Parts: sequence; C-alpha cells; structure tokens
Amino acid sequence: MIAYLSGKLVIKDPTYVIIDVGGIGYLVKISLQTYSRIKDEEQIRLLTFLHIKEDAHTLYGFKEEDEKRLFLLLIGINGVGPNTGLMILSSLSTEEIEQAILSGDVGTIQHVKGIGTKTAQRIILELKDKVGKAGNDGSTASLGFLKSSNKTREEALQALITLGFPKAAAEKNIATVLKKTVGEISLEDLIKASLKTP
Repeated sequence: MIAYLSGKLVIKDPTYVIIDVGGIGYLVKISLQTYSRIKDEEQIRLLTFLHIKEDAHTLYGFKEEDEKRLFLLLIGINGVGPNTGLMILSSLSTEEIEQAILSGDVGTIQHVKGIGTKTAQRIILELKDKVGKAGNDGSTASLGFLKSSNKTREEALQALITLGFPKAAAEKNIATVLKKTVGEISLEDLIKASLKTP
C-alpha cells in the first residue's frame, strides 16, 4: 500500500496531478478540495489510496487527512466506488458532507451527479455514527479569483468531462453558472457550481 507520495508537482489539473518521485511520474486522481489546497506548490506531499482492479491500478490523492478518511468511509459503502467518492468530494466540502450526513439531509447528497435517493440514504445511514468524530476544522483555502476567461471556461469544461459529464451538458452548466455570476469566479468555484447545476 502506498500511504503517501512526496515529490515535485509536474502537472496540476482540477481532476489529477502528476508527481515526480525520484524520476518516476505518478498520476494521482484528486478532488477539487485537494486541487484548491495545493495552490502553486512545487514540492508536494499527498496522502494516497491505491485502488486495484483487474484492469487498472489507480492512485487517489488527498492533501488533508480528514478528506482521505471520509473518502475511505464513502467507498466502503455498497454502490459507491472510488470515482463516485471523488465526485462527492469535488461537489461538496468535507464539512458539507459531514453536516449532511449528521443532519440526515438526503437532498444535499443526492445533488451529486450519479447519486440516487437510495445511495444517498445508505450513505447517511451507514456513516451517521462514523463522521464528525475527528472534530477537525479544516477551513478550505480559497484559490484566489481568476477572470472567468476562456481559459478558465476551457479548464472547467475539461474537468467536468473528465468527471463523466457529456460535453453538451457540461457546456450548458458552465454557461448557466457564468450567467448568474456577478464579476469574477475562480476555476474551483466554477466547477463546483457547475457540478451542482441540475
């Protein structure tokens, strides 16, 4: 089991990073939470989880321990795979997920793409006694604001497509968010808002 990777950040994308560790480039899938916390670090240390299937070995990375812990709890639930777990962590912050679970808020969890009512109920039922015990106040650092330029729009579109959105739906969601936005929006906020757009 690879517990963490420490090395040079070579590529940073809203859905993955490539970390050079001793001349070997590791591709690690990440959530928007981790993306926003990395900032522009050159040297990086990510906690990791290695998911092994017959046809693939996939690394998932987390900047904070509480995010990794929640990810492991989520994927322990029947019907929630690593990609769905990452989608949940990209759509909602760790605090929002824990709050929704503790208050039995099915609607909030159900807003995540690919989560139906039964899965949302199962997440709440199975994790109610397990979350919120660490009492961690992991306030999310903001990325700073970027102009909602074509580059931001393109990067957001790429991220949504990587997360499994059809291109047309992703473009429509991004356009809807930008229409409602006054002034500037960061890439992270644009992706998050687009994930929540019905």
